[in-house]
Parts: sequence; structure tokens; C-alpha cells
Amino acid sequence: MGGNSPCASCKLLRRRCAKDCVFAPYFPSDDPHKFAIVHKVFGASNVSKMLQELSVHQRADAVSSLVYEANARMRDPVYGCVGAISYLQNQVSQLQMQLAVAQAEILCIQMQNEPVMPTPQMDPEDDKSFLLQNNLPQYLNFASSSNVIHDSLKRESIFGDIIS
Repeated sequence: MGGNSPCASCKLLRRRCAKDCVFAPYFPSDDPHKFAIVHKVFGASNVSKMLQELSVHQRADAVSSLVYEANARMRDPVYGCVGAISYLQNQVSQLQMQLAVAQAEILCIQMQNEPVMPTPQMDPEDDKSFLLQNNLPQYLNFASSSNVIHDSLKRESIFGDIIS
């Protein structure tokens, strides 16, 4: 910035903010926490090198990514963003399974509520067609047994808690 107020990085590093400071456009003085967390995780020298290697129009996105990753690393030092992504993917997978179970239960209920009408080709004396037409909803009803299905959906997340 070079003017009255040094950028957040120059403030934290206790140095004079030059006109061509690579940090000034992305780490304003009114948001010191943003640079502090990036500096703590990546180091000012590394961030400076990364930003200088990028074209000017890519730097804002890079800083945004660095801030996001630094925040994720503070919450989860081992996995960072990957841990958050993995957790969310597991949740999506679970919700898709729950949706499939709910759709199967809806289908079973709809099939139970539909009246079975004998067709002209169907011989009521034929045991196989009679059993298929009249007992099919009973055989499909097993899918609504929520204890069996929901117990099989329980998984352990990467954070150690059980997701159900």
C-alpha cells in the first residue's frame, strides 16, 4: 500500500509496506486474522513465492484457496480440506442410500394399495399366477423393515463419530 496503513502482512511481520507489496491487495489491514492464519500454516515467504509465480488475475483466487486451506488445517491438521471433503462425500452417500430406501418403501406402499385385478389371460386356478398376483406385496414388504436397513447404513466417519 505504501500509504497511511500497512497491509495486514506487513503489520504482522513488522515491516514497512512498500508500494509493490505482493500481499497488500489481498490482505487488507482491516482483516489481520486472514493473513495471520495463512502465515501460521504456510509461512509468509512461501505465500510470497506462490503469489509471485502466478499471474495477477490468478492471485485473488489463490489467496482465497490458501485462506480456506489454512482454516481447514487449523481445524484438522492432518487432513485439512480433504478431511472435510471426505466427510461431506460420506454424508452424500448416506443420504443417497436413505433416499433409495425411502423410494423403495414408497413403491411398496403404492403396490400394496393398488387393487389386483385378474387379467383375462390369468387363470385363477393356476397357483403360480395367483400367488404372484396376490402375495407379491407381502414379499416386497420386507424393505420397510427399517431396523435392518438403517443398521446397515451406520458408518464411522473419519472423525470417529458414528453416522446413522
